[in-house]
Amino acid sequence: MQSTLAAAALRPPAAASAMRPVAAWLFLSAAMVFAAAVIGAITRLTESGLSIVEWAPITGTLPPLSDQAWADAFAAYKATPQYRYMNAGMSLEAFQHIFFWEWLHRFWDRLTGLVFAAGLAWFAWRRALGWPLGLRLLGLLVLGGAQGVLGWLMVASGLNERPSVSHYLLAAHLGLAVLLYALILWAAYGLTLPRLGDFARAPSLRRHTSIAIACVAVTMCWGAFVAGLDAGQVYNTFPLMDGRLLPPESFSIIPAWLNWFDNTALVQFTHRWLAIGTALVVLSLAFRCSRTPVVGWGHLVGLMVVVQLCLGISTLLTKVPVWLGAMHQAGALLLLALLLALRFASRPTPEPR
Repeated sequence: MQSTLAAAALRPPAAASAMRPVAAWLFLSAAMVFAAAVIGAITRLTESGLSIVEWAPITGTLPPLSDQAWADAFAAYKATPQYRYMNAGMSLEAFQHIFFWEWLHRFWDRLTGLVFAAGLAWFAWRRALGWPLGLRLLGLLVLGGAQGVLGWLMVASGLNERPSVSHYLLAAHLGLAVLLYALILWAAYGLTLPRLGDFARAPSLRRHTSIAIACVAVTMCWGAFVAGLDAGQVYNTFPLMDGRLLPPESFSIIPAWLNWFDNTALVQFTHRWLAIGTALVVLSLAFRCSRTPVVGWGHLVGLMVVVQLCLGISTLLTKVPVWLGAMHQAGALLLLALLLALRFASRPTPEPR
C-alpha cells in the first residue's frame, strides 16, 4: 500500500488547473497545523498537558464515555507528580476540564494528520503531483508522524519525577510544528503566489527576509523556554524588569552558560530582547520594501510585527492570561506566514524552459 502510494505521488503532474485544489488542500493543512499549535498553547497555559497519562493513538481517539471510564482516567492522573505536588484534592469536574484540552489537542493532531494523508493519497491517485512536490509531501507526512512521537516524549518527561514537562522537549515540539507549518505553506505558496523579484533590490531583500525569518524562529524558541519554565509569571513590568535592566540572579546557575536556557530571569530577559531585535529587523525590512513590487507584503509584515510586539508586552504585563498567551502564539505564526510569503514573492520569475 505504501509503495503504491509513493509511486503514485511521484508521477508527472497533470494540467495546471489541477494545482488549484492541491493548493487549497495545502492551505487547509497549514491552517489545521496553525490551530493545533494554538490549541497546544491553551493546553500548556491551562496546565492540561499531563492529564492523559497514556499514549493510545487509536483507542485514545474518544474521551471517556462512562462514569467508570472517567474514574479510571482520574485515578491514573492521581498517580502523577503533577497531581501530588500541584493539584492534590482536585475535583473530578476540574480534572475533566484539563482532560478536555489535552484530549482536544491530541484529537486535532490526529485529524490534521488524517486530512493531510488523505489529501496526499487522493492527489497522488489523480496524478496531480509531480516528482519534487510528491517527494516533499511524503517527507512531510513522515515528519508529522515524528511530531506525534515527540509530543508523547514531551508528556512522558513530566510523568516520572517532575510535575511539569521538559522545556527543552516543549521547545522541540513547538519547533517541529512550526517547521511543518512553514514547509506546508511554502509548498502552497509555490502553487499560488506570483514571483515578483525581477527588480534590482530583490536579492538583498531576500537575504533580509531570510534573516527576519531566522530571528522569528529563534525568538519563538525562547518563547517556548519561557512557557516551559513559567517565566512569564515573574518580572511583569516593561521595559525594565522590576526596575532593573538585568535581574541580579540572572547568572546564578553554574556553569554560567546554562543560565541562558534554564534560568527563569535570564530566559525571560533573552526572549524580551530577541523580540525587540526581531521587531527592528522586520520593520527595517518593511521600510526597504517601499517602491518595490512587494510593497504590499512589506506593509503586512510591518503591521503584524507591531501587533505581535504589543501582544507580547500585554501578555507579560497581565501575567499571561490564557487568551492573551494563545493570541501571542497565533501572532508569531501569522508573522512567520507573512514573512514566508514575502520571501517567496521576492523570488525572480523562472526562466521558460
